[in-house]
Amino acid sequence: MKQFFGMSQSGNLKEAVRGLNKPQLIMLLSNGRQFEAHVKELSQLYPQVPSIGCIGMGYDTKIVKDGVGIVAFSDGVTVAANVLEQVSTMPVKYIERLKQDVQKVGATKKDTVCIDFCSGNDACVLTTIYSVLGDKKISLVGGTGDAGMVSFNGKIYKDAVAYALIKNNGGMVKVYKENIYHQLGDYRFIASKTDKSKYIMGALNGKPAKEVYQSILHVREDEISTQTFKNPFGKVNGDDVCIISIKEVSGNALACFRQVNDSDILMMLELGDYKAVVKETIEKIRGDFSKISAVFSINCLFRYKLFSKNNYMEEYLREMGALSNHAGFVGYGEHYNNRFVNQSMTCVVFE
Repeated sequence: MKQFFGMSQSGNLKEAVRGLNKPQLIMLLSNGRQFEAHVKELSQLYPQVPSIGCIGMGYDTKIVKDGVGIVAFSDGVTVAANVLEQVSTMPVKYIERLKQDVQKVGATKKDTVCIDFCSGNDACVLTTIYSVLGDKKISLVGGTGDAGMVSFNGKIYKDAVAYALIKNNGGMVKVYKENIYHQLGDYRFIASKTDKSKYIMGALNGKPAKEVYQSILHVREDEISTQTFKNPFGKVNGDDVCIISIKEVSGNALACFRQVNDSDILMMLELGDYKAVVKETIEKIRGDFSKISAVFSINCLFRYKLFSKNNYMEEYLREMGALSNHAGFVGYGEHYNNRFVNQSMTCVVFE
């Protein structure tokens, strides 16, 4: 299979698709100003090709900050794309679409992946999608776009998730999640006074969440929203840890980018040697694959900001690009199988 990436820093879609021949799936990564126009134009340029899209920065070896990026697959893939609507209330209403698409592509654990772009309510969406994918152990990677909108086949949807099932006819697929954080000390918290709808974490071990965070890290209230780059929370999920980013202070509580529930067990995390972690991920991928056709990744906006602040983003993209044809987008939350995480990287590798 082949992966195409085209870009235009000025938002010229025709420039971004230059050289794109016989695509079997197109993924649009646009900016907020031109999203509607790009969705319409793309469907006119490729009316017979399934497409999904969202608002977000795309990349290969360079970031497209405020233009348009195009990722496309061709030459040896079987694809089915669709959308699940009403994700904030009843995504399961549309689950038959996904069931039919799984059958349509002949999806299997070894060679099929689901890539999704979501408008929000990610945890519920992933639970719904994985009620179908989980039975066949089909992997998923994806993320949240900006402005609560996604696109599918020339139409914009709010409160929805657009997805594409991609079967690699030339070999296997495998998904990865990269965590550049590790546990700080032996802090363990039980969350309470949470508000699921607002992603509020009110108390930790019975004490106001804001005060607990400040007392451990010795930061001012106005520093908390940026301190999360170095010290997010982690939710224990079996033998894994899902990162929870802090969005802002809300009274004595903390508003997060991911839902926290009463009785969730949390830990404090700290930033590790991210360059070493990236190298470990790359070496693991190389060890799993003798030949790589493409890598598609989703990097959290906070990772992008952290790497950019430390002048590492371009180096990071070069290192990932050395694996194979690498492309992806900067999301507001990352999906890894049935898990919704923050401040992480998820990716799918195609043999």
